Amino acid sequence: MAPIDAGVLSVMPPLLAIGLALLTKKVLFSLILGIFSGVGVYVVKTGLGIHWFFPVIVETLVGSVEKNAAMVIFLCLLGALVALIARAGGARAYGTWAAAKLSTKRSVSLVTALLGMIIFIDDYFNCLTIGTVMRPVTDRRRISREKLAYFIDSTAAPVCVIAPISSWAAAAAGYFPAEAGISGMQAFILSIPFNLYALLTSFMVLWMGLRNNADFGPMRKAEERAARGGLLYGAGPGPRRKIRGMGVSDKGTVLDLIVPVVFLVGACVTAMLFYGGLWNGDGTTLAEAFVDTDANSALTLGGLASLVLVFFLYVPRGLISFKDFFVTITRGVKSMVSAILILTLAWTIAAVCKDMLNTGTYLASLVERSSLPVGLIPAIMFAAACAISFSTGTAWGTFGILIPITITVCYKAAPQLSIPTLGAVMGGAVFGDHCSPISDTTILSSTGAVCNHISHVATQIPYAVTVAVSCLISYSIVGLLTGNAVPDGVATTGAAALFNVSSLLCLPLAFGILLAPLLLLPKISRRRQPDAKGHSRTSPRPAA
Repeated sequence: MAPIDAGVLSVMPPLLAIGLALLTKKVLFSLILGIFSGVGVYVVKTGLGIHWFFPVIVETLVGSVEKNAAMVIFLCLLGALVALIARAGGARAYGTWAAAKLSTKRSVSLVTALLGMIIFIDDYFNCLTIGTVMRPVTDRRRISREKLAYFIDSTAAPVCVIAPISSWAAAAAGYFPAEAGISGMQAFILSIPFNLYALLTSFMVLWMGLRNNADFGPMRKAEERAARGGLLYGAGPGPRRKIRGMGVSDKGTVLDLIVPVVFLVGACVTAMLFYGGLWNGDGTTLAEAFVDTDANSALTLGGLASLVLVFFLYVPRGLISFKDFFVTITRGVKSMVSAILILTLAWTIAAVCKDMLNTGTYLASLVERSSLPVGLIPAIMFAAACAISFSTGTAWGTFGILIPITITVCYKAAPQLSIPTLGAVMGGAVFGDHCSPISDTTILSSTGAVCNHISHVATQIPYAVTVAVSCLISYSIVGLLTGNAVPDGVATTGAAALFNVSSLLCLPLAFGILLAPLLLLPKISRRRQPDAKGHSRTSPRPAA
């Protein structure tokens, strides 16, 4: 369907979906209403007639599933694999072993964060693998599912977007215009020090893992609830992925979890290289193979190979009978239905915004028409990327909209700010992908942690906003200091024109700005916490 210029109405579907999701805690209801509103605008604006309303919805829904069919299959395979590992006793044995080795919440949190940073090839794979491996351990140490989901989400897209060998690097580099004077991969690597959101988010994850009493806002309440012996996953419908009626073998060992997970990682990476053409005999390099791969198909192939492995690992040893193996697969797939439904609707509303209403293009046009100082270009583009990605739930779509605009605007106004602004755009795009309720990686992080989706969003947003505000302030200050003139000795063409050393002030400045709320907000949160009778510690108690 041909996209239209819907103007300000183009932002109605994502705002409606996000607002209702946060207000009602009903994700499916909110996404459906968002889709209905977007299709309604499209049908009215194009003059198709009301009788086209449901056919357009069906066509968009089917198209979204077709584009992401491999991911749906991978989720089914992963659900089956997780169920089989649990049924064989591998998860329980691993949880007991890891709990003995990792004796404190700090050590468990740190290992979870570091493991997430190590698996940087693909954000989808990261979200689901880390949850499978670490959830038994974090549960034993009374770490809330919201905190686990935060660790997973914050080491997925924010780490992938600064890793040169990842699906994200390929996406960002692919949107870089050829006429820019340097290759997309060169620009990507040069922009890493300026991707403040990704770098500061990674730092904040380690900070939260290493320090005691560092949490604030809703996350602090979730952690205190879990520490007191309350529910690990908090209130809200459908956070658990229990597989009812499934016994657990008492013969399982630690290796019954480690071997399938390690094999899954290896199989998926190998499949990525295969789909990237590493062994085609045409001289494709390792980096080129990662750039050209089909990540979703590779994950599906790795998941299928892992299921074959666990069949021969579990059934001959009597951990699972032949009949129970396939019954468990069915139950494991069923456990993923909720996540698949949410993802399908999120993909659909993203398609409505991108392919019908041009939401991202409309927001980008507002940036292009602004008349703010040239030095504020990085801050403006960062804010625009945050708004577009949060509204549409897609970082890659934001790359495609804003990266060409960024290069064009900077070349005309301030060439020395091109690379810093590119880093700002990629960081802002990750912000929305990191915390939007309709983002696929946010949904998959909730799925991997087996956490209520809206609980994950509500507890993570204050952390993400804290980092984003620190970045925005830093971009504004350094942009105003360095963005009004090309410095002496710097060429105006080629790679040299794109890189301004003085802009490296962004990173240390941003770290300094972030440390202030990280130190102050936990103290404020503790003071405001109500006592046993519900009275705030900062306010006088009412007279008896």
